[in-house]
This record gives sequence, structure tokens and C-alpha cells, in this order.
Amino acid sequence: MSPRSPSVNEELRRRSRERLLQATVELVDERGYEATTLGDIACRAGSARGLISYYFPGKRQLLQSAVHRLMHHSLQAALDREPLPAGEDAGRERLARAIDAILGLAQERPLLMRTHMAGILTAEGFIQCPEQQRLAFLLRDTVERYGTEDADTDYRLLRALLMGSVVAVLLPGAPMPAARLRAELFQRYGLDWELGTPPSEGPEPPLEGPPPLQDPPPALDPQGPPSAQGPPRVRKASRVRESPVRESSPVQESSPVLGREGAAAEG
Repeated sequence: MSPRSPSVNEELRRRSRERLLQATVELVDERGYEATTLGDIACRAGSARGLISYYFPGKRQLLQSAVHRLMHHSLQAALDREPLPAGEDAGRERLARAIDAILGLAQERPLLMRTHMAGILTAEGFIQCPEQQRLAFLLRDTVERYGTEDADTDYRLLRALLMGSVVAVLLPGAPMPAARLRAELFQRYGLDWELGTPPSEGPEPPLEGPPPLQDPPPALDPQGPPSAQGPPRVRKASRVRESPVRESSPVQESSPVLGREGAAAEG
């Protein structure tokens, strides 16, 4: 029996690595990170336990590579879905599909994606693996086709916005609706709601800050500094009424206006 060629050996190693990555996604999604052992992963993949150490330094690096592979495959499938984006809106359609694909993973696999995002914030940090590089290339290509003039900067910004949105969807105790986050991202990039894969619950309006106050807080008397004999006099600010302006009546006096700032709405 003749020895296998280098190309055959390379293909066998690639398939073995793929099985380990797929088994990791399945088991962590089913059981969680702590309940999943490297032995469990090797058993599910049909591989020897020692083979994991040949490809990956540890379980956390294995998980990051596995999730990046899943994100890459999900994004690629969304971009390749028929009908393919075409025409002058092709770049905007691709970006909409990319946003929907990543937000969709947060909704479909919350335990897996929450574990992944938590792992990125550990001491090991963000792992530069082949799976992550493929995902980065696809996202950067999407940004380029969208029409950006600075693909490197805008790719990193898109990546940060998507990571932040995933965290917001999965935040324990205070999650944000994915439709709301989608609306914010679509508004930022000027995308129509109908692009990509719109959620069934309909469009969500973008965040516009807190509702207006019904009664303004008391305003300090503007006439000079407070007296040393006691606290400054306080007068109640009356509710503003809308009335037509008479051109024949000059403004006698101006009053201070209380400003209100609107509240603003990262694997």
C-alpha cells in the first residue's frame, strides 16, 4: 500500500479539525461551557482526545474558533441566499443581510453566543485564528461593497457595533429587543427596513431619548446672586402655552430656558 500524498493528508487533517469545531458548537450549545469537557468534544467528533491539543492550545481557544466558524458559515449562507443581491442596492442588501445574520445567531443560540462573548473578555482575549480571519474578510468585503471609502476603519466599526448589539440582546436581566437594535443599525447605515430578512413583529422606531417632562422643575429666580441672609427665592415655572405671536407687541422680557439632553441608545 502506497503512502498517502501530502494533499490527502492535508484534507484529512482539515476534516478532523472541522469535526472538532462542529462538535464544540453542538455541545456548548446543549450543555454550556463548564459542563462540556474536551473528552466529550473528542467523543462527539469521533477523534482521539490528544488530537485536540494538536490543533488548539485549550478549550477556550477551541470555542472561539468554533463560534467564528459558525458565524462565518451563517454570514456566507445569508449573502449567498437566492435571489443574490444585484443592482445599485446590492451593497446595501448585503450589509442588511450581514446584520440580520449576526443578530439572528444571538436569538437562535443564546447560550453559545453569550459564552463566546464572555470568553472574549477573559485574559486570553480575542483569538486570531483562521476561522476569525475568514469571518473578518467576509465582513470587510461586505463593507467595501456597501461603498465605504475607508474599509479598514469601517470594518472595525461594524464589527464593534455588531458585538455590542449581540451583548445587548443577551444581557441577563436587561436584554434589548433585537428588532430595536436592528432599527438603530439600519438607521445608522441608511438601510430600508425591508432589506435583508425583516423580523415578523414589524419595524421598531429608533431611540429618540426619554419622553418629555410633563411639568418642568422649578427654576431659580434669575435676578442677581442669592442673598447672604437666606436661600435664593424659588419661583415655579409655569407651563408653556402655545399662542400666536403678535407682531405689534414687542418682547418685554426673556426668561431662561431649561435644556434637556436626549439619551443615547463588541465575538
